[in-house]
Amino acid sequence: MLKLLVFMPVLGAAVVAVLPVRHALSLWKVAMLFALAALAYAGWLVGQFDAVGPAIQMFESKAWNVRLGSYFALGVDGISLAMVVLSALLTLIAVLVSRRMESGSRLYFMLVLLLESAMFGVFTARDWSLFYVFWEATLLPLFFLIDRLGGPDRQRAALNFFLYTLGGSVFMLVALLFLYDAAPGHSFAMADMAAGGRQLPLNTQLLIFAGLFIGFGVKMPVFPLHGWLPLAHVEAPSPVSILLSGVLLKMGAYGLIRAAETLPAALLATQDWLAMLAFVSLLYGGVLAWRQQDLKAMVAYSSISHMGVVLLGIATLNVTGLTGAVMQMVAHGLTAATLFLLVGLLYQRTHSRDLADYGSLLGRAPRFAFFTAFALLAAIGLPGSGGFIAELHALVGGFGRWGGWVFLLGLAMLVGAAYSLRVIGRLCLPGEAMTLADMTRTETAAAAILALAILWLGLWPAPLLNLVAGGVGQLGRLFGA
Repeated sequence: MLKLLVFMPVLGAAVVAVLPVRHALSLWKVAMLFALAALAYAGWLVGQFDAVGPAIQMFESKAWNVRLGSYFALGVDGISLAMVVLSALLTLIAVLVSRRMESGSRLYFMLVLLLESAMFGVFTARDWSLFYVFWEATLLPLFFLIDRLGGPDRQRAALNFFLYTLGGSVFMLVALLFLYDAAPGHSFAMADMAAGGRQLPLNTQLLIFAGLFIGFGVKMPVFPLHGWLPLAHVEAPSPVSILLSGVLLKMGAYGLIRAAETLPAALLATQDWLAMLAFVSLLYGGVLAWRQQDLKAMVAYSSISHMGVVLLGIATLNVTGLTGAVMQMVAHGLTAATLFLLVGLLYQRTHSRDLADYGSLLGRAPRFAFFTAFALLAAIGLPGSGGFIAELHALVGGFGRWGGWVFLLGLAMLVGAAYSLRVIGRLCLPGEAMTLADMTRTETAAAAILALAILWLGLWPAPLLNLVAGGVGQLGRLFGA
């Protein structure tokens, strides 16, 4: 079942590669067909998942290298299944808004589908060696998407992204080899490595966790491992930024959750330090987003702030906080995708991302004004949006662990709200009008899908909460929650 999900986009990329047409629209239709099929299949998998059943379901394993203890093992729990659906949805949106792409369209659609396959592999892998292969496999499509199709400084941005992520992966690989040595029977299976990791002395667990945290922290990213993010976002094509911020950042947080299952003593020992790092990321990202004039850089820095909420939720090590972390991963994926979509569409029309070059969109482009205001308010966790549910869980979980100190994190969130209110005042309220073509029907449909998903998550979060409850509950029990 899961192999079909993982390799369906690869088949789509192959069809796009050999399709004997030169019209970009035909290639777009094929990419849309496979993106829709992947989303439909992911939705069907959610229907097959038993929320009150075993934590890991749909498990399948085939020997990859028996002597090495490596297996092509796939399986999902509620957390990974939520990430799979998010990946499928945002890939569909990225392809949908690329309808007018002419230059390099064949290469673009091939790389996007290959990237989707690698993301599915990361979230469904149940073997650390397979996880690492898929983790590294995401680098190549992203590198070429930025390097070949990005902005004026694309080559520096692509190389910066590649070196940062590859450097972090080296630390992760060394840590995994230490875990492999400790696993019973020398196996890369996640269950076996977790069993071996929990038996290690605290100092060894801390050393291994440090390596994993560097690898995952670069991808999230958390301060001070975020150096690649602003430049990569600014230079990447906007549909690629949707995937980069909406899904790729969540891979780091997902990996950190899996590390917590494997090295619980290390997480308990570093719990307060992780919370401090979350506070710094929240404050740092919010202040820098507030000071940006470049709209794309502003959204990029805001991602650092929002991923600080995810790190805070993980650091609580209780069910409420961990639930908030997973909810924030989904909510931020949807919100950041909406913001990058809108900024990219504005840039196509104005060829400027400088806020000073913009006026009010309210009179001439009401759909732009509405979706921009909605996305910015959702980004600050307005009640009724998915971000509100996520941040509320994270703060309640944090209060249960640190008491009144969590008030400081609330203040950091307020600082992060300043950038949203500033842009809303400039673009979405009455003022000096700006002449601008409004969103097309395709663009409006893409923004509406994301907006409805954000509202659904905020007004009726029960399905997602029930989906992730088993995985979060199993993790919480490791820490006595």
